[in-house]
Amino acid sequence: MPGAPTPPVPPPFEGPLTGVRVVELAGIGPAPFAAMLLADLGADVVRVDRPGGPGLGIDPALDVTNRGKRSVVLDLKSHEGPARVLDLAARADILLEGYRPGVAERLGVGPADCHARNPRLVYGRMTGWGQEGPLADRAGHDLAYLARTGALGMTGEPGRPPVAPANLLGDYAGGSLYLVVGCLAALHHARATGTGQVVDAAIVDGAVHLTAMLHGMLAAGAWQDLRGANLLDGGCPFYGTYETSDGRYMAVGALEERFYAEFTDLLGVSRPLPPREDPARWPELRTAVAARFRTRTREEWTEVFAGSDACVAPVLSLREAPKDPHLAARGTFTDHGGLTQPAPAPRFSATPTAVRSGPALPGADTAAVARDWNLPHLVTDAPRPPHDSRKVRP
Repeated sequence: MPGAPTPPVPPPFEGPLTGVRVVELAGIGPAPFAAMLLADLGADVVRVDRPGGPGLGIDPALDVTNRGKRSVVLDLKSHEGPARVLDLAARADILLEGYRPGVAERLGVGPADCHARNPRLVYGRMTGWGQEGPLADRAGHDLAYLARTGALGMTGEPGRPPVAPANLLGDYAGGSLYLVVGCLAALHHARATGTGQVVDAAIVDGAVHLTAMLHGMLAAGAWQDLRGANLLDGGCPFYGTYETSDGRYMAVGALEERFYAEFTDLLGVSRPLPPREDPARWPELRTAVAARFRTRTREEWTEVFAGSDACVAPVLSLREAPKDPHLAARGTFTDHGGLTQPAPAPRFSATPTAVRSGPALPGADTAAVARDWNLPHLVTDAPRPPHDSRKVRP
């Protein structure tokens, strides 16, 4: 309409890593998650997908760990594939790979090959067992890595098998997060000195590192080397979960005395509870608390403890969590392209993050990457992508 004010143009997305270029050699597990985190923070992440599609068979349009990235398809077993990866590495700040030790070298895209083209490159390597050691060339998955670190042995109830914590503790906490921290530290060093380096991120190393406090407690005699017998492993009756009358659960973390006093007051037991200071009477205390929780539903108990400092919360499922009032108020989950997913974390005051685009479709961004990274051979040498690159990305 004539004379109508021009609507404001939204500012371009600029996260704290805007301007950082990352090459991700496609794989599964912790390396893609690490690359997603870098993309969430604003890095330009180009994922090099292989012909034939993703390894896990998930629809690429639904693979949230590939959000915010761009994809090209290269066959690293062809003559041109490794050369194109080296072209990308020459223009990148960080390269991430999750192959077994020696595989990248055999393909011609190992650290020496990449550093010959770009001495400032941070070369991030993600494995389970690490780049050396008796098991370095062995296959494995999250659970096996955790098993040898002592971390898995702490989970579950006494006399029952340890509990698999999905792949959060090994792949992502012990793997992805340490890879990201290592690569960002090495990037800082590279920018200060002009010298890149190799980051060897092993899940076993990261998972062991996560147990630092517990090893200190063990040495001090404040932790028993037994499952379900300690303050933080479910052995303590005021730090654990309890079933409600509707078959759901409440989580209790009332460690400090003043929080515990509020917890027991709101719990409303009819007779004095066994003393919390006496571990010998913890089974008796647990039985009394469990009996009380079974008298009401999860929703009723949630209302009882609402607004308190009793450190009690409902145990929610993955589908329930986005509807939690606190998480909803903070925008901890976001909806992008019809996919409900975790929002980027952490948060920044000057360079706020956001989900910029949906999951990268294999090969869909070849032309754009070739233009932006000044690599015309990407288009001429790229194999036909397994998905239609003309598909509109969410």
